[in-house]
Amino acid sequence: MLRLLLLLHLLVLSLSPEGALAHEEVPDLDEDEVTGFGPEFEEQPVDTIYPEESPEAKIIMSCRARANPIATYKWKLNNREIDLSREGSSYSLSGGNLVISNPIRTQHVGNYSCMAINMFGTVISREASVQFGYLDFFSLEERGTVFVKEGQGAVLLCAPPPHYPGGLSFRWMLNEFPTFIFLDKRRFVSQITGNLYISKVDPSDRGNYSCMVSSPSSSKSVFSNYIPLNPLAERPIRKYPADLRVKFPTTTALVGQNITLECFALGNPVPDISWKRVGKGMPNNHEVRMAGAQLYLYNVKFDDSGTYRCEAVNSKGKDFHHADVSVEAFPEWVEYISNTERDIYSSFTMSCIAKGEPKPQIRWLKNGKPIDRKEIRFSRLTFHDSGMYQCIAENRHGVIFANAELRVIIRAPSFKRHPVNNVLAPKNGRVVIECRPKAAPKPTFYWSKDTELLSNSTRMFIWLDGSLEILNVTRADEGRYTCFAENDFGKANNTRPLLVTESTKITLAPSNADVNVGENTWMQCAASYDPLVDITFVWSLDGREIDLHKDGAHFESILNGSSNSKLLIKNVKLKHAGQYTCTAKTQVDNITASAHLVVRGPPSPPGGVQIINKTEKSVTLQWSRGADHHSPISKYTIQYRDQFSKDVWKIATTSPADIEGNTETAIVMNLFPWTEYEFRVIATNTLGTGDPSKPSPKDRTQESVPVVAPSDVGGGGGASRELTINWTPVQPQYYYGTNFGYIVAFKPHDEFEWKRVAVADPEAKHYVHKDPNIAPLTEFEVKVKAFNSQGEGPYSLTAIIHSAQDAPSEAPGSVEGRALSATTATVSWNPLPQVNIDGYQIKFWRNHEDSEGGARRAGVPAKENHTKLEGLRPNSEYLVEVRGYNSAGYGPPSKHIKIHTKKPPPDRPPKIISKKLKGQFLNIAWEEVESLNNESSIDGYRVLYKQKGHNEPTLYTTSKRHIELPLPIDEDHMVEVRAHTEGGDGAVAQISMKDGGIIPTVSLRVSSLLLVVLLLLNI
Repeated sequence: MLRLLLLLHLLVLSLSPEGALAHEEVPDLDEDEVTGFGPEFEEQPVDTIYPEESPEAKIIMSCRARANPIATYKWKLNNREIDLSREGSSYSLSGGNLVISNPIRTQHVGNYSCMAINMFGTVISREASVQFGYLDFFSLEERGTVFVKEGQGAVLLCAPPPHYPGGLSFRWMLNEFPTFIFLDKRRFVSQITGNLYISKVDPSDRGNYSCMVSSPSSSKSVFSNYIPLNPLAERPIRKYPADLRVKFPTTTALVGQNITLECFALGNPVPDISWKRVGKGMPNNHEVRMAGAQLYLYNVKFDDSGTYRCEAVNSKGKDFHHADVSVEAFPEWVEYISNTERDIYSSFTMSCIAKGEPKPQIRWLKNGKPIDRKEIRFSRLTFHDSGMYQCIAENRHGVIFANAELRVIIRAPSFKRHPVNNVLAPKNGRVVIECRPKAAPKPTFYWSKDTELLSNSTRMFIWLDGSLEILNVTRADEGRYTCFAENDFGKANNTRPLLVTESTKITLAPSNADVNVGENTWMQCAASYDPLVDITFVWSLDGREIDLHKDGAHFESILNGSSNSKLLIKNVKLKHAGQYTCTAKTQVDNITASAHLVVRGPPSPPGGVQIINKTEKSVTLQWSRGADHHSPISKYTIQYRDQFSKDVWKIATTSPADIEGNTETAIVMNLFPWTEYEFRVIATNTLGTGDPSKPSPKDRTQESVPVVAPSDVGGGGGASRELTINWTPVQPQYYYGTNFGYIVAFKPHDEFEWKRVAVADPEAKHYVHKDPNIAPLTEFEVKVKAFNSQGEGPYSLTAIIHSAQDAPSEAPGSVEGRALSATTATVSWNPLPQVNIDGYQIKFWRNHEDSEGGARRAGVPAKENHTKLEGLRPNSEYLVEVRGYNSAGYGPPSKHIKIHTKKPPPDRPPKIISKKLKGQFLNIAWEEVESLNNESSIDGYRVLYKQKGHNEPTLYTTSKRHIELPLPIDEDHMVEVRAHTEGGDGAVAQISMKDGGIIPTVSLRVSSLLLVVLLLLNI
């Protein structure tokens, strides 16, 4: 009720002329009585993606505001208010949250905002979008076969289906799930387009490829139809220059985001890809991935902007691409508004400053409605200016809100709850007696001492805020001081007695001290003070107060009576040296005294460590000495780390071996050529070893000829008419220079002239020499050595290897097959006469339902000429082919044969109609199982008899519909009855015997049996 009366009164005042306002009676309202406030958002809506296949048929947009009185809520869609009361509406409110029931893409997509409203004003939330996430299936249209010559590049197009949002991930499958393409230097999948790129096609790439697309927002994946890839043999295989087919676009990212740039090239040999930033070095936060095809920039900053260039190079040529990367920023507040109370008629400015890239634009709302200003200035506030204000900063990347309530107040002066206790002032000191009544507008102030009216003088000043300052206080200044405050709406006064005390004085000042690191010391301070006041002692170091709780491990303050303080400094560190100040504080004054503490300890880190000269295996370092902390430096130690040791620092070999304390240069020896190093220096004196210096800037030693040869040279095998040479690559620390690669030398064992080939890839592990004139299994001598831009290193040991054998040239003959049941078949063939057969591959697929690309495969060793095919579909016609293979490849396939699997057995168990015990025999009878048209006919019945404690069950076969079984006394048994057909055994009927009794029959269909087996496997 009081608030309502106040609001009505303020309304009358705001509508009255200024002159009339001065004559109205204004209620005296304390601050604590005004408890209401405008809405302040605690939760706002966020961008939402609703999966179209979501089982939950609703969307909830959050909105909650703290307010007194409690806020009411409204919602807008695309800046139009939503009618929540309309009958049949899919919108409803739950608290402040908007619930969208049975969302529909065509009706509910858009930008939503929430309005929170109470008597003090209205605020609008940030906008949040609602979108529908979906990932359609690929088109069922068949994909054409891609024919590519060996050595040429290939691009398989993914063409992802319609989807939202972006950010799909792509993988490619070869022949069957889940055989996914392994990505390497030769193969790359673009995460932008989804396309598969093969820089150089070889025979192993033959197969059927499917693009798998996954959407992280809907947790759904879809597969394309298979794309057959058919490499065409070409001898000799031609070489092609590098040709960039994946080129990253001009890219913009926000500060703190991650960027992935893609570059990939076709070419033979497989091109090497390198990255650089034009005109600048690469940023520290970069990482090259996918054998060079991706440049990853993480947590980007403005400094990471620039023009980036990728270059693809092979022995036939090079290609390059460059594009700009820009780093911009979401709006961020530099200065923003906050809740404010201001006196009526006063001036006031509300301003907001935001930073971002591009520079944000500022706009304003009052109670949810736009104000066409960049800054809100009030030269003379009125009640109409009260309300909820929102400052909005926006650029193309987003929008931020700052909300504040402006409350214009009017109040007659009041000193309620202001202190009336004595004011203490130090003799010869200074005192300020405050006068701060609650008043609006600002009142006029007057002061009196006892009955005397005061005015400004050389010793007394009335401040603008009404406080009274007295300088050079004397005993004559004691008395009763009264502050009078008056404005247009009333007046009030407040009186406080002033008492003069004796000044505080230091009677014992702290003394200078000198200690070693790790020792303890102390400082002492005492003071005299007036009995009317209390005293405390505060210690500070170099002007900063010592936190005795936080630094309790090193500092402790001990009071000796009320006027004496002792500071104990424990386990002294170098950082504790400096000026210690004791401050004696009372309510009315304070006084200080200081002393110095000298701490002797190990030296500070040397500075400015840098390389001033370098050779292939050494560098000359220079540094500047650090502080010796009052003990001369006796020696220096140099440590290093290289690009391969990561964070491990090692002690360097130096010249001179012992570096004396007056030295500031030294030579570091026994380094590796063309290796990036960092160095740091550590100083030592008689009191210990100091901390290491900051590392020197990274730098490389000069290049040198390689001295390490590849190891484990060998080879052999491969495709027909090929000589495959393998080796273990040289570790990178032994490259010793740029343009590192290998020279491969080889010759037939009975010849004298070596053939040399250069391999430019430093990570290469093999080289394949192709020559149609190489005879199979020819003996060769091979050796490999390293080279770089400075020259060639030594050869490895010579190894003896053989050229590849020929792939099988004939197809297996006399291939035969027959169905054994509904799900199994057997295949046999005549072995190939060639001696170089490693085994046989059997490929089979359903003739009409499956494509050959989706065929299943089985393999058997060369010594076998038959196999069983399992897991087949019942009553289906299969095509089967057989081919031989060895390390050189697969031979031609045999002619297709056809196998038709049997019809499946009945899935209904025999119905047990009789179970009788006759002495030690059990007689069981059952009804005949009748086959359906799509099932195999019944050949008879199989009865399986199991005895507890016996591993081997007994199987009986009968053409009758009953059987008599012998039963030992007092033993547990189980009997299973099933129909038998050429397609296999049917469903099972079970009978259990326990302690001479019959447990009811359990009938299990084939599907139920499978479930039982699965449950048993999980136990």
